[in-house]
Amino acid sequence: MLTLRLPKELELRLENLAEFTGRTKTYYAKKALEKYLEDQEDYLIAIARLEKNNPKISLDEVEKRVRKLGNKI
Repeated sequence: MLTLRLPKELELRLENLAEFTGRTKTYYAKKALEKYLEDQEDYLIAIARLEKNNPKISLDEVEKRVRKLGNKI
């Protein structure tokens, strides 16, 4: 069980949407939370994959690599 306190403007928008569509506020709150969590999970998975495949390197290392490439050109 979860209880939320929403800013009045957001509560009013949610009420208007629910009333206009004949759905409940709970329905839209669940849908919004599901979408948000799905997006966050996708984002975090993508970041983890990027970091795994492209490990972070220091600025010094970047500069060394650039200088090395410059010498080859």
